Amino acid sequence: MSANPCPCGSQKGFAQCCGPLLTGKRDAKTAEELMRSRYTAFVKADVEHIRRTRHPRSSNEFDEAAVRAWAEGSKWMGLEIKKVDGGGADDDNGTVDFVASYEDDGELQKHEEHAVFLRCDGHWTFVDGDYVVPETFHRAAPKVGRNDLCPCGSGKKNKKCCGA
Repeated sequence: MSANPCPCGSQKGFAQCCGPLLTGKRDAKTAEELMRSRYTAFVKADVEHIRRTRHPRSSNEFDEAAVRAWAEGSKWMGLEIKKVDGGGADDDNGTVDFVASYEDDGELQKHEEHAVFLRCDGHWTFVDGDYVVPETFHRAAPKVGRNDLCPCGSGKKNKKCCGA
């Protein structure tokens, strides 16, 4: 890996990966590549790249101050690409499901999104994203309380046996 790894997690150096996209020296070849460069722009607080890569019909207003505050006020921990659908070099649209991890006021946060991308005038652009709400965990069996009998069958309270 490069001495200056790209924040997007591609295992490439920043100068070979997202660097040329942030400077405008080249365009993203795929929707995923654009997604990675947008994450890197948050890491580097490059608000101009975030604005420049939005599709004209993006549904929400661009709040530069809020984007800058989020980018600069967070410690970005990593990007995980969960699923890519379309968005290849020969496609006109695609989606990328991702999780961006960051620290805010010392607390780990996860931003999970289903992002939509369209090619506009030959360039990949970000259209919109839907925040993915994590699924609720459902136990298969009831929770064993501290003072309940241990499920191992010892006859002891859970807190004095397997729950210790």
